[in-house]
Amino acid sequence: MAMPDIAEQLARTPVQMDAGRFRKMRSGKLEVEGRIDLHGLTLSEAHPRLMSFLFSSHAAGKRLVLVITGKGKDRDDGTAIPAHRGLLRHQVPHWITTGPAKSIVLQVTPAHRRHGGSGALYIYLRRR
Repeated sequence: MAMPDIAEQLARTPVQMDAGRFRKMRSGKLEVEGRIDLHGLTLSEAHPRLMSFLFSSHAAGKRLVLVITGKGKDRDDGTAIPAHRGLLRHQVPHWITTGPAKSIVLQVTPAHRRHGGSGALYIYLRRR
C-alpha cells in the first residue's frame, strides 16, 4: 500500500494559527523570514541542520521560515518493492511534528508555487 502524499497529510492537519494569516501564508503573501535548503542531503545530514535552523530561527523571533526539501528523485530499481520518492519531503514534517521542534512549531504546510511548491514547506513558528 502506497503512503498518502505529504500534501494530503498536511492538508488534513487542523489549522492552529490565525485563519487569515494561514490563507496569506498558503497563497505566498506572507514574508518568509528565513530559509534552509536541504535537498541533496542525506537524512542523517539534514536532520541536525534542520533542528539547528528551526531553534535558531525561533530564538531570533522569526515566525515564518521556508524549508526546501526538493521533490525527490525517481529511484525505481526494478525490484518488487519500489523505493519511496522524496525521502526528505516525507521525513521533514515527521521530524517537525513529533520531535523536540514540536514545541516551537505552530503550523506546517506545503509552500506556494513561487516558494518551491511541493518541494518546500512553510514552517510557522510560535512566538517566543
